[in-house]
Amino acid sequence: MMKPLALRSNAETLAAPLPALLADAEHLATTVLLGDHGRRRAGVGDTFWQYRPAQPHDAARSIDWRRSARSDASFVQDKEWQIAQSIILWVDQAASMTFTSDDNLPTKAARARTLALACAILLIRGGERVGLTGLRLPPRRGEAQLMQMAGLLSQDDATDYGAPDAQGMLPHSRALFVSDFLGDLQPVEDALLRAADRGVRGALLQVLDPQEEAFPFDGRTIFESMSGTVRHETRKAGDLKHRYLERLAARKDRLRHLARTTGWQFQTHHTGQSAANALLWLFGALERRT
Repeated sequence: MMKPLALRSNAETLAAPLPALLADAEHLATTVLLGDHGRRRAGVGDTFWQYRPAQPHDAARSIDWRRSARSDASFVQDKEWQIAQSIILWVDQAASMTFTSDDNLPTKAARARTLALACAILLIRGGERVGLTGLRLPPRRGEAQLMQMAGLLSQDDATDYGAPDAQGMLPHSRALFVSDFLGDLQPVEDALLRAADRGVRGALLQVLDPQEEAFPFDGRTIFESMSGTVRHETRKAGDLKHRYLERLAARKDRLRHLARTTGWQFQTHHTGQSAANALLWLFGALERRT
């Protein structure tokens, strides 16, 4: 039986990352918060959005005669779309994501988790239901859901590279996969094909460290995986640069092709770039389609 002091200590250690992750995600979401009008679009609902000129296909009962009386034209009230959508997130928590080449830059994991949680904040506040893949956290709304999500996203995986889990994706929902995608791409392809079979559309965000794009190595260099299970030493690292960059470009092309053929969107983000710009892209990519 665990002693109370030990239990409290373990609980505090476990909870310590949560406020920081939530605070970072809240701050990021606030910088790009689109306000109450951010996700509005015409559709089924009860909340007034805007007046628009009447079109020939509009029924006479839809005309707002009070507003039309103030003009020579007829106007219709557009209502705000209010049908909630389910969005499922997968964020790579494997060891490769813990890499950073500069202490002034966040790790790939920190950036990926912050972006995913900030996106969840915006979506939930926009009326959507958000959850995690693999049946870890079914899609729901509310601040309690965000707290649970922050807890699960703060956990690390000891494996070198992560693989997305397509379980838990509801038919015709939307999904987001965030990873460096430097491991085997076959599980990514399998997950996207399973998602496409269910009518799921979404976005792939590849998060890389600037050093992984530039390959600024020369001379004697030791390359080691973040878990320490893979190690390679070379005396002529500069000779590897061309082949490395070719393989990285080919990997991106394959991810782009996979996304295009399954109706998803693909983007690469570097940890040295603006997180706000990446979040805006994610938010736009995940907007529900009518």
